[in-house]
Amino acid sequence: MKQGTQGSAGTTSGEAAPAAGAAAGVARSRFRVPAQPAAGAADRRRDADGAGEGSARGEHTHGEPVLPRPRPAVQRSSVRGQILAALRTALVTGDLRPGEVYSGPVLAERFGVSATPVREAMQQLAQEGAVEVVPNRGFRVVERSPRELAELAEVRALIEVPVMLRLARTVPPERWAGLRPLAEATVRAASSGCRATYAEADRAFHSAVLALAGNQQLVGVAEELHRRAQWPMVGGGAPGGGTRAELIADAHEHTALLDALIAGDLDVVRALVGEHFNGAE
Repeated sequence: MKQGTQGSAGTTSGEAAPAAGAAAGVARSRFRVPAQPAAGAADRRRDADGAGEGSARGEHTHGEPVLPRPRPAVQRSSVRGQILAALRTALVTGDLRPGEVYSGPVLAERFGVSATPVREAMQQLAQEGAVEVVPNRGFRVVERSPRELAELAEVRALIEVPVMLRLARTVPPERWAGLRPLAEATVRAASSGCRATYAEADRAFHSAVLALAGNQQLVGVAEELHRRAQWPMVGGGAPGGGTRAELIADAHEHTALLDALIAGDLDVVRALVGEHFNGAE
């Protein structure tokens, strides 16, 4: 739960050369999705201009007639999901830098897909508060402060701690033991030193614990707060640290907590939960 860097200036979607420079920070191999079928010429023109996609995306449209898309909707949805996952990873690792502006077409070129699923994924991130629309330019990664991070940690604690303590009194040991693989996965992920890999494993463990309460709304809200708490801060800071040693220490809190839950030691559970959320990712 302890989870960045300033870069080049923003780029307009219509200027290819400056756009390539602004997107240099997202060209790393981990910031890619599997190769997708190439879009047709008409499809590429529609995506580049943004015709028929609505004005909320924050990029200029030229009023061209909407052309039929050759790809089935289910395939586009699949691509959008992959792009969204890759963008979320880039937020955690800092490849998408706070304060920077990224255009849909430039990111699409880096991913090797059309601009439409990229814009759709960025609109989802805008709804989540990770980016904001910049009219006629693209999307700016939101700059977050230590105070915002502390507020998120407080809200997470208010939601998760009481639930965990209640579950500690009601869930039988064998069900806690069933979460052992997820707790051990967080230790392996932390040992890799990759903050994005650890963030995913950490979120999976916490979601599995909360799922024992049988409240899917609770799990959904907690996952959104957890994800927001993992985005980098302005100036390149990682929430709660983020070094390999800090990630490993955080992961071992999961296994220690699970041991206490299996043993039914409520005093230890209370102490570990309080410590774990003191600097929640």
